[in-house]
This record gives sequence, structure tokens and C-alpha cells, in this order.
Amino acid sequence: MALPEQYLRATVEEYLQHERESPERCEYLNGQIYQMAGESYEHSTINANTITSLGLALRGRPCRVLSPNMKIRTSRNGLFSYPDAAVVCGEAQFHDNRRDIITNPTLIAEVLSPSTENYDRAEKFFRYQQIESLADYLLIAQEEPRFEHFTRQPNGQWLYALTRGLNANIYIASLDCELKLREIYDRIEFPEILEEAAAPLPEN
Repeated sequence: MALPEQYLRATVEEYLQHERESPERCEYLNGQIYQMAGESYEHSTINANTITSLGLALRGRPCRVLSPNMKIRTSRNGLFSYPDAAVVCGEAQFHDNRRDIITNPTLIAEVLSPSTENYDRAEKFFRYQQIESLADYLLIAQEEPRFEHFTRQPNGQWLYALTRGLNANIYIASLDCELKLREIYDRIEFPEILEEAAAPLPEN
């Protein structure tokens, strides 16, 4: 989705009152309310595929996949955002009794767009790292089958792994599940060269 346009300055309480009464989705960062923009056809497809794949992989497990309409809070006065997908394991914790803001996600996924990629990689990821329960952060490309997977380590650092190609899979240890890139990018068309790059190399 495109980087939200500046809307107005407010306290957290003012933001929540405005956002809950507004038909438009808004995010909050550093005292600023941002109105969310729309998303491309490809972005929407990849996002839906991601939620479907996670939901199927976690069926019958104590983890729940959340849609982009569920807000995530990084800290009480920090970032309030709508990630493209999130997973909560165990009992969900909420910002207040409205139960529309989750504070303990295990995984967050963002589908990258040209206008928001820097934001997702830098400021947003920095804020997400403040969530103690967060174990995995996924950045999902649109222009090619590519996953960037950040995994929190016991020492608090984040391990980076890059996965490319439609034949590739990624394993998410915190959820004990595997995602197939071919399923995430179902019905997304790429140049033939990417299909060739994804094929296994011939044996000598």
C-alpha cells in the first residue's frame, strides 16, 4: 500500500477516537495520524495468498492469522499500524476493551510497495522490534518471488535470510510451519527469466 498521507497531529486518545469513528483506516506514529492509501491488484493478491497460506498451515494450532484490518500496537504511545498480515499465538492481548488493537503478535508480514519500502524496512521495523512477543518479520516483494525474513535471536539481535524463486520455501520456526513461495505468488505473473532462475540447476 502507498505511504499514508499526513492527516493531523493528535494524542493517542484523539487518534483512537478519530480512527474508530472514521470509515478510512489510519495509522499513528509520533503524534501524527496518517490516512492509509489503496493498494495495487498484485499487492492485494499476494497479501490474500499470504493470509490463506498461513491460515492453512496453522489450522488446528494455537495460532491465529489476522487480516490487514486488525491494528497492531508497538507501545502505548508508539506506532499503531495495520500490517498486511499478522499471527498471534496463544491468548491475544489487547490495547483496551474494544479488542481491535493487538499488542502481542508473533509474526508480522508486509508486502512491499515502491512508495513504502523504505518505511517498512526502517522506521516501521524499528518500531516493530519493540514488541517483545514478535519473533518474525517478513518483507514480501511484488516485482519478483522474494522473501526477506528477519528472525529474533535469543540475544535480541535479528537474523536476516533472503529467499528467492518460485520453487523455494521458507521455514518459520516460531510457528513450526513452512510457506511455499509458489503459493504466495499464485496468479502473479513474472518475466520468464525469473521462472528460469527459480528452476533447480542441472547436475554435472
